[in-house]
Amino acid sequence: MKNNYFKLIFLFALSAFVVSCSNDNDDPVIETPEETLSEFKYLRVLLSDEKTTEITLVNPVNATTALFNAKFAKSALYTTESGRYAGIIHRADNTVETFDSGFESHGDHVDVDGLPQFGALTGQSLLPTHFKSKIGELMTFNDGDGTLSVAKESEINTAGAQFKVINAGLKAHHGAMASFTNGTYAITEKDNSITGTLPEKVKIIDNTGKTLFDATISTNGIHGNASDGTYAVFGSASGVLVVESSGKQKLIALPEDFGTAWFGSILETSTKGKFVGYTAAKGAYLIDVANNSIKPILQNTTIMQCKVSYNNNKLGILLHSGELKVFNLNNLQVEKEGKIIAETAADATLKPQIQLSENFAYITSPNTGELLQLNLASMTIAKKIKVSKTPYMITIVGFENSESH
Repeated sequence: MKNNYFKLIFLFALSAFVVSCSNDNDDPVIETPEETLSEFKYLRVLLSDEKTTEITLVNPVNATTALFNAKFAKSALYTTESGRYAGIIHRADNTVETFDSGFESHGDHVDVDGLPQFGALTGQSLLPTHFKSKIGELMTFNDGDGTLSVAKESEINTAGAQFKVINAGLKAHHGAMASFTNGTYAITEKDNSITGTLPEKVKIIDNTGKTLFDATISTNGIHGNASDGTYAVFGSASGVLVVESSGKQKLIALPEDFGTAWFGSILETSTKGKFVGYTAAKGAYLIDVANNSIKPILQNTTIMQCKVSYNNNKLGILLHSGELKVFNLNNLQVEKEGKIIAETAADATLKPQIQLSENFAYITSPNTGELLQLNLASMTIAKKIKVSKTPYMITIVGFENSESH
């Protein structure tokens, strides 16, 4: 009897060992299949419309929408630094509105702090065009008179709040600005050394408009910029212009094969001192300010959209062919690629717009009035969400977090 007992114990142990070894050789179990992957609970997608004043707030988790009405149609949308709010820019109508997602981040969790709604903060200026949000502020560069309009995020729900104007004594031009962490600003200026509306120089001012450091470099035209708080980087026909709060300036030479091409768009990444430069004439490149280098990410002349993800770690490039390529900005390698939508003509009047979260891409479908949610793991359309008839611009608000209090 005792022998039978020990035999049973031995057989049981052997069986457990075999099962354990078998599991060691199997592929790891994925608890959440790709096809059931869900967006973060406190992330939202905000869209404007080309022909109507409709603003659509989409909850991508359950594919529900909430409709609002802006003051004007065809508005540009931008997310503020905190992620909670959006700036709504009506350039042609000289107006800026704000929008509150109602979410408040506390790092490890998110609180619901009211319903989504338009903010009380508004602005009136001449042709507000370039929008930035840093150091707790919202800013527009006003092309109509060369001024800045500035307000604090903390004022967005303050009754009667208005953007204040900073006049640095500039000529009207199609300009740009950037914030530094010390509270000063880099701002473009026009001296008419080149024809057209583009500026040639950048100077440093304080929040009263006083010049702290004059420009030391003159370019053949500036368009597009980004800032990480330490470096303000501007696209320039003379090279990539890098400006620091101390007034120090330098040019990084463009690649030799650029000819007359230059970066008209500069995008921020999650890494200090590294930016993405984009030009339709050549493609997308990584600009490393410390190393004075410019490396190709994708050399292609058929790019329709080039956007950094919400967490600034990825770069999504949508081609006119309908193919999407997603790059890891740490190693510049393609993570995912595939044809996701139909081809779009290069001369189409209204093209699809994209934004990327960590797990999904969101693409507008102007012809069907839909927002497409693309699962980046499987590169398949997870949801088609009805929005306004002619979706125009798109931005993400809220937080990549599903934890509540």
